[in-house]
Amino acid sequence: MQLAVTAADESFSVPAEALAEQLQLPFLGPVAEKFIDDVPFVLRLGSQLQLCATGRKAPGPVVVDFVSGAAAHRRKFGGGKGQQIAKAVGVRSGFYPEVVDATAGLGRDAFVLASIGCNVRLLERNPVVYALLENGLARLREAAVADPELAAVAARMQLEPRVESAAAWLAAQPPESIPVVYLDPMFPSREKSAKVKKEMAAFHDLVGCDEDADSLLQPAFAASYYRTVVKRPRIAPDLAGEKPSLRFEGKSGRFDVYTRHGVPG
Repeated sequence: MQLAVTAADESFSVPAEALAEQLQLPFLGPVAEKFIDDVPFVLRLGSQLQLCATGRKAPGPVVVDFVSGAAAHRRKFGGGKGQQIAKAVGVRSGFYPEVVDATAGLGRDAFVLASIGCNVRLLERNPVVYALLENGLARLREAAVADPELAAVAARMQLEPRVESAAAWLAAQPPESIPVVYLDPMFPSREKSAKVKKEMAAFHDLVGCDEDADSLLQPAFAASYYRTVVKRPRIAPDLAGEKPSLRFEGKSGRFDVYTRHGVPG
């Protein structure tokens, strides 16, 4: 058994057990992760849903948090439409294209794009990651009730029903029907930062890399109207071996852009 569900305390036992049933996972009750030896990961439901490694020396939890921490800091001070991701999807003054994030993961890039002003539809196939994302968006909408700025961002993020295959979902869309398709398939991590490794160890170990990533490009490009944007580590090969129309490169990563029609402005 690789994964189970726990509750932060007795008050969360009922919804935690319901989540376990939904995901078809064992429910262990309100037990601390450090005392669990026979399950490497747990989904812990409390005020947040957290993916936790178990054992006494386990790294910190993985959680989707759009309200505080790094996401809030980037929303306020991240550079707005001057960021590379904004340039890559084609944001211009007065033009904020709708984006389908077909590999949403923990939703970080989708949140950035929504903060800039794009409407973003999120797709995710992994049921555990989907549950984390769904919980994070629910808490975003709760916080948005008292924060008009967050409310505007939350309104621009739509989580689609979970898909078994993003490639199949994209292939089923009418040709050129999506303004921008955004892809960030999981790539084997070479991150050197110990902090990032610890925070994301459970996520990468559980989800793994997207072995079928190359199959996403053709249906994504066929469904896109303006462009398909692929986020890649700087050293990674081109997705599906296809050279992009242009690139936006950073220190550790890049955005490869496959253009179809020019963006306005």
